[in-house]
Amino acid sequence: MRTSFFILSIFMCTKFLHAQELFVYSEPASNMPAKSIGIRLTNNLVKQLNDNYEEHLQTEIMWGISKKIMVHAEGFFSNKNKSFRNEGGAIYIKYRFYSADEVHSHFRMAAFARGAYNNSEIHDNAIELNGYNSGYEAGLVATKLLNKLAISSTAYISHATENGHKNKFSWSDGDRNALSYSLSAGRLILPVNYSSYKQTNFTILADILGQSNIKNGRSYLDIAPAIQFIFFSKMRLDIGYRFNIINDLERAGSRSFLLRFEYDFFSVYKL
Repeated sequence: MRTSFFILSIFMCTKFLHAQELFVYSEPASNMPAKSIGIRLTNNLVKQLNDNYEEHLQTEIMWGISKKIMVHAEGFFSNKNKSFRNEGGAIYIKYRFYSADEVHSHFRMAAFARGAYNNSEIHDNAIELNGYNSGYEAGLVATKLLNKLAISSTAYISHATENGHKNKFSWSDGDRNALSYSLSAGRLILPVNYSSYKQTNFTILADILGQSNIKNGRSYLDIAPAIQFIFFSKMRLDIGYRFNIINDLERAGSRSFLLRFEYDFFSVYKL
């Protein structure tokens, strides 16, 4: 009986620790469980210079191929051309290559890459493959979890290509490359004592997100506080607000509200 209780406690603790490092504006080094599939809807309301708001919707299907490999298929929709329509998609893949696990903490590192196609007009100097630019990127992420605190750091290089429908990258060829980076932190607030997977998890988070153009050196730096709820260990709700503190790179919208819903299906097939 004691052995069974101990095993159950470790299992619930593992799910609890995993839930803590689901950051809002960045991906952690950890993956979703193997043989699992998740669906995710992210809606960004982006404030423009004329005080109007653009809606950017990102749909994702996530697949945990193994404990080390995870793939996202992403679709992009927006109303920035006066009608809500699909503007492209992307494939994101992450490979976790290092893991040092302990009972109440772990440290993990992963490499990731994304290839994106977009057919919308290009208005910004900043390069963003999540709904704005066509191109490809690759980088590294490291995540440390210690009890109820998770910290993650990400760095990646992006290259922008021409968008579809003759929407060319209007800046010089040398401005197509950018270095992006982020520092993310999340602190689990509730539950104080974890006893069941049915308990709601409440986490407060904050991200620092930046980008520097490799050729001209212009940069932006944003701060994005957020809150996160996880229900029954499989449903997730994120609410966040992102704003800039440095904005040398031209961006039509540097303030945005985020609302995200995610649902995960665990052990949906056999390998």
